[in-house]
This record gives sequence, structure tokens and C-alpha cells, in this order.
Amino acid sequence: QVQLVESGGGSVQAGGSLRLSCAASGRYYSINAMGWHRQAPGKERELVATVTSGGSTNYADSVKGRFTISRDNTRNTVSLQMDSLKPEDTAVYYCNAQARPTPWGNVNNYWGQGTQVTVSS
Repeated sequence: QVQLVESGGGSVQAGGSLRLSCAASGRYYSINAMGWHRQAPGKERELVATVTSGGSTNYADSVKGRFTISRDNTRNTVSLQMDSLKPEDTAVYYCNAQARPTPWGNVNNYWGQGTQVTVSS
């Protein structure tokens, strides 16, 4: 099992910055992709950004050029630097990891508990 603990959410005015961090712990063989998703009230959960173990990144069009995802494989952490925040970025942000519990096991999806990000205009 993989436990994901997020930190760094909060409230900020439009144009400001926040940094989210997520640490993975537990018993697992390997972690493949890690990333962030978000869910605003009344909306579906959506992908924000992902990063593979090799460092390849993928971003939602809505955050390209404003958000930067990074990963430390030695510490099993993933961070999301969010700049030029907009009110529409307001959501609960969830850390996600795709991990293999054993060398022969399937890759499973794990989620953190979520952290609130609120951007006021």
C-alpha cells in the first residue's frame, strides 16, 4: 500500500503563487507516474499535471506556462509550483501515484486526502 500526504494548500489572491507538496510512503516495489488532479465544486475531477519516473511531464492546457511539476525520486516526493493563480484554479487538489506493490503485481492508483486551494479575485 502507498500512503500519500499532501501539504501546502491555502488561500491566495489572483496573481499569487502557492506550492503543493506530496510525500509517498508505505510498502511498494516501484512508483511510476505521480501527479496532481483537482476537483472544483460541482465539477468532475480533472488532471492538472503528471510526471513519470523518468521526468517526462504533462500538463492540462489550462495550467501550461503557469504551473510546474517536479519530482524527487530519492525522496518519493512530487511538488506543484503554481504561479499566476486565477480564481478558476480554486479546487481541492489531490496527489496521485501509480505504484506497483510487488515486482509481479499490477500497477494501482493511489490518492492523497486532498488539499484546498482558494484563489480570490
